[in-house]
Amino acid sequence: MAKLDGRVAVITGGSGGIGTAAAKRFVAEGAKVMLVDLDEKSLARAVESVGAANASAIRADVSDPADAEKYIRAAVERFGGVDILLANAGIEGSFKPIVDLTVEAFDKVIAVNVRGVWLGLKYAIPEIAKRGGGSIVITSSVAGIHGFVGGAPYVTSKHAVVGLMRTAALECAPLKIRVNTVNPAPIETRMMRSIEESLAPGHAGTAKEQFASAVPLGRYGMPDEVADIMLFLASDDSRYCTGGVYMVDGGMSAT
Repeated sequence: MAKLDGRVAVITGGSGGIGTAAAKRFVAEGAKVMLVDLDEKSLARAVESVGAANASAIRADVSDPADAEKYIRAAVERFGGVDILLANAGIEGSFKPIVDLTVEAFDKVIAVNVRGVWLGLKYAIPEIAKRGGGSIVITSSVAGIHGFVGGAPYVTSKHAVVGLMRTAALECAPLKIRVNTVNPAPIETRMMRSIEESLAPGHAGTAKEQFASAVPLGRYGMPDEVADIMLFLASDDSRYCTGGVYMVDGGMSAT
């Protein structure tokens, strides 16, 4: 029997590198997945790569309450319920010193990365409870336990979702819903390309070398390596795990 047979997973940020990798892992283990993102073309490509027989997609802004309610409702209508929420959507925002940031730039990151997770919890928890329990996995970051110069909005948001997770884990335990975070180091995704260029315009390769040198294993992680931990937390393999922070960081948290 596959690890996720008969289960339905909602994956926000579903067309990104980590979201798509997780969707493939989940489907390979028997799940149906609803992919949520803003770009319809990227969503269509993600559904095609995952397999349309087991994946659907909906365009939604995770920071908008009506859209958050809509994507959970879409999963219920399409697949009959929700067992797993992978709250993975996030943006990097501007990497600048605190004094150079605009209020708008700060607020945008917090809206997507924090309010978006909270809204996902708000609307997914009742549906998962109807199924007798399940799992919620929130994508944080190594930036959720460390500070980084120039990354105030992103770092703040990734610390904040750890707090959301811990609160949700306590509230959801009586409902048999487990809640955990996955905290990746730099991963080979579009987001890291953007961060590298933001920190070193025209010299992104140098920025990447500096990031990689800070990882004890000496390299960026791959989306599949993050998806493996997400699968563990989504499945019954982690049935006694809730309220945890799971680092996928090549050793960065040990430094």
